[in-house]
Amino acid sequence: MSGKTIFIIVATVLVTIVLMNNTEEIDFWIFGIAKIPKLAILGAMFAIGFVLGVMAARPRKQKIIVNDHSSTTAEPDDYQPKLSDEDRDYIS
Repeated sequence: MSGKTIFIIVATVLVTIVLMNNTEEIDFWIFGIAKIPKLAILGAMFAIGFVLGVMAARPRKQKIIVNDHSSTTAEPDDYQPKLSDEDRDYIS
């Protein structure tokens, strides 16, 4: 087992223990008082934290920029080839 797997198992066990030991109802204010089990509140907070952690940890998508330039290059008017006539004869 890798360290990552062991960490995930231990974290899951600890979260389960905390959630199962906090099942009583409490008064919770969400723009009005409501009796909500502590289990639901803690579970929702753990879930939100997990989702935010996954979103923060994944790599960002790289933007691929495609330059749509023509494949021909423009040559200046004063362009002079660098090969001499002797070189051209040798290559041919």
